[in-house]
Amino acid sequence: MTVVRAAITQTTWTGDKESMIAKHEGFARDAAAQGAKIICFQELFYGPYFGITEDPKYYDYAEPADGPIVQRFAALAKELGMVMILPIYEEDMPGVYYNTAVVVDADGSILGKYRKHHIPNLEKFWEKFYFRPGNLGYPVFDTAVGKVGVYICYDRHFPEGWRELGLNGAQIVFNPNATKPGLSNRLWEIEQAAAAGANGYFVAAPNRVGREDNEYGELAVTFYGSSQFLDPRGNWVGEMGSSDHEEVVIRDLDLDLIRQTRNDWQFFRDRRPESYTSIPKP
Repeated sequence: MTVVRAAITQTTWTGDKESMIAKHEGFARDAAAQGAKIICFQELFYGPYFGITEDPKYYDYAEPADGPIVQRFAALAKELGMVMILPIYEEDMPGVYYNTAVVVDADGSILGKYRKHHIPNLEKFWEKFYFRPGNLGYPVFDTAVGKVGVYICYDRHFPEGWRELGLNGAQIVFNPNATKPGLSNRLWEIEQAAAAGANGYFVAAPNRVGREDNEYGELAVTFYGSSQFLDPRGNWVGEMGSSDHEEVVIRDLDLDLIRQTRNDWQFFRDRRPESYTSIPKP
C-alpha cells in the first residue's frame, strides 16, 4: 500500500504580504510535524484575492516563477523534505502576468509550473484585468510522492482540463481556490467529486476562508473555506474543512486505490475520443 499524507490550507488575508508568507511557512511546518509529505496553499496565497476590484496597484504582487517567494519556499521544502504547490501571481515580463502554481519537489528543486487556463470576468472576479490565459498545457510533475497535476479555481468548471491531467498520468490533482458563496455553492460539492470519479485520481481543493474586509471594506466577500479531498471513486476523504476559520486539512491518500478504481471502472478504456467531434472546435 502506497499512502501519501497530504495537506491543504485555508486562511484569510492578514493585511500584509510578509505576515501571509510567515503564516504559510507556519502551516508547512505544522503539516510536516504531523507527517505530511506534500502541501498546497490557496489561490494567490500571499496576497488578498484582488479580483474583487480592477486596480493596477495589485500588479505589484506579481513576481517571477523563480523569484524570492518561490525561492524562500523551495528552501523550506528542502528543509522539511516536503513537496510544495505554490499558487502565485507570476510576472513573465512587465505587463504580462499569469495566475500560476509552481511545483517544488521535496529536495527544493523547482519542477515547473501550471498557468490557469480559464480566466473569469464576473462580478468581483475581474481576473481578465490581471491575468493572461495559461499557455503551458496541462503538465503533470513527477514528484517525490507521485505524479501531481494542478488546476486552478475557475478551471474546475471545465471538464476537459481534468481529463487532460488524467491522460497525462496525474495521481493527485491540486485545485487551489478563492471561492465565495453564490452560484458556486452546489458546484463546490459536486465538481471536484465528479472530476475525481470520472478520472480515477485524487483531488485536493484548498479554498480561502473568511472576509477580507480589511482590504475591501463593504466590497469584501466571505470565502467559505470547506477545503476538501476526494478519492478516485468521488468520495470525500474525511470531512470538508471549516467553513469559517483557518485550518490545515491533512489526509492520508492511498494511491493503490487509483489502480483498483480504474480496474473496476474502465473509463479510460471505454472513452471514444474519435467520436467527440465538437470538442476540438471553437
